[in-house]
Amino acid sequence: MTAANLSCAARDAALSRAFEFLGRRWNAAVLGKLQDGPLGFRELSRTIDGVSDSVLSNRLSSLTAAGLIARTVDAGPPVTVSYALTESGRALMPALNQIALWADQHLT
Repeated sequence: MTAANLSCAARDAALSRAFEFLGRRWNAAVLGKLQDGPLGFRELSRTIDGVSDSVLSNRLSSLTAAGLIARTVDAGPPVTVSYALTESGRALMPALNQIALWADQHLT
């Protein structure tokens, strides 16, 4: 295998991983909602139509484990939990916004 083929194979593998993760239902929606600033669980649940609380909780855990969002607990009182994009999550948003624009223009 040549260096060019290896580079292409590595790129394809990386894109496959990215789209597999980001393509999971609700992941992109959660990231999109957080791009304007931190939100609590209830705020996210109310603003993402159709997502159940258990699925949202799962997606938040998955996105946190991937390092794209951070979970912050404020001891209060009352105790509150908020979610925000990490540096890695913020770095991803321009690409996701471009994909959304492309999809709007070409996948109608």
